[in-house]
Amino acid sequence: MKKAIYFGSLPETLHLEERFKLLKEAGYHGTEIGTVGMEEVVRLKNEADRVGIEIHSIMNSLHWKFPLTELEVKDRCIKNVEVSIEYARIVGADAVLLVPGVVNEKVSYKVAYERSFKVIKEEILPMATEKKVTIAIENVWNKFLLSPLEFTSFIDSFESPYIGAYFDVGNILLYGYPQDWIRTLGKRIKKVHIKGFNIEKRDFCYLLEGSIDWKEVENALIEVGYDGYITAEMSPYPSHPEQMIRDTSKHMDLIFKFKDT
Repeated sequence: MKKAIYFGSLPETLHLEERFKLLKEAGYHGTEIGTVGMEEVVRLKNEADRVGIEIHSIMNSLHWKFPLTELEVKDRCIKNVEVSIEYARIVGADAVLLVPGVVNEKVSYKVAYERSFKVIKEEILPMATEKKVTIAIENVWNKFLLSPLEFTSFIDSFESPYIGAYFDVGNILLYGYPQDWIRTLGKRIKKVHIKGFNIEKRDFCYLLEGSIDWKEVENALIEVGYDGYITAEMSPYPSHPEQMIRDTSKHMDLIFKFKDT
C-alpha cells in the first residue's frame, strides 16, 4: 500500500513548493487534488514531478453542488467529470472520485438509482473508457447505496473495469463496519480514504481518536489484496497546521504497512 493525503489538507499559508516539500519530508508517496483550473493543474503536476510526489487521483468538485441525480443540474456535473478525467490524464492519475448521486426530498431512492446508473453508463463511462481512467464511486452521507451488497451490485451492473469503489473508512461508521464493507467489495475497491470518526459524538476526528478498529481495517484490506493508495482527509490543526501533516503520516505508519518511500 502507498500513503497519501488530500492536497486540500495542506496549509494554504504555505507556497506551492513548500507544500510539496512538506509532503515529501513527511513520507507521503502521493496526493489527491480537486478539479481546479488548467493552469493550476499544470503547476501542481510540475511541482509534484520535481519533488517526486505522485498525483494519484482527481476529486471531482461539483458532484455535491450539482448531483447527477437532479435532472436540471446533472449536465454541470457531467462536464466537470469530463474535465476531471482530462486532468487525470495530464497529471498521470488513474482515477476520478465521483459521488454517484443524492437522495433527498426531491429525488426518491428508486429514481436516484435509475438516474445514476443511466447517466454513468451512457455519458460518463464512455469518456472514462476512452481515456482509460477509473471512475471511483465513493460512499458518502448521500442517503444512497447504503449497504455493501447494494454497492457491490451497483458497481457490477456496469460490467466495466473502469467503474470501481472509492471506499471511505470514516464515512461508513454510522451505518456499518468498514471491515465488513471492505471484505464484501473486495477487488472492486480502487482507492481508499481514511479519517477518524467518533460514533458517540457523531463527528470526524484525527486518526488515532474515535471508534475505528484500525487493525480490523488493515486485516480486511490485506485479505482482499488491496495494494493501492490510502489517502487521509484531515483538517489542519488551528495552530501549527503543518504539524498535522507530519503527525498524520506517523499515525498512518502505525496503522498500515506501507511501501518504502
